[in-house]
Amino acid sequence: MRSWRRALGLGVIAWLAPFVVGFLAFPLRESARPLFESIMAVAVTATAVVLGLAYFGRHEGGRVREGLLVGLIWFAICVLIDAPLMLVGGPMKMSLGAYMADIGLTYVCIPVVTLGLAAARARGAGR
Repeated sequence: MRSWRRALGLGVIAWLAPFVVGFLAFPLRESARPLFESIMAVAVTATAVVLGLAYFGRHEGGRVREGLLVGLIWFAICVLIDAPLMLVGGPMKMSLGAYMADIGLTYVCIPVVTLGLAAARARGAGR
């Protein structure tokens, strides 16, 4: 791992950026739910791409294993911060199953993106 501190810091941003988008778009959750879900998927994916490029951008090549690890760390950070806000005691009052099906699954985009970026960089570096 290049930098645990950097990976953890970017992981918090990986949660914060889509959270802000979700907060701003929240009125659409009831009035236009499919639009809200699409906005959130795009926000999570775009954030993962930007942060993945920032994480790997300073180094030549990439390691596929590291791409997966960073993505899983960011996924875990997002769920660990987000789930308590959304579960039964939170404002959304969702069950764990409902949370994972509705929100948690969207966060799976993160390791998919970081793995893809690392693989593309590794391929470009001839590894």
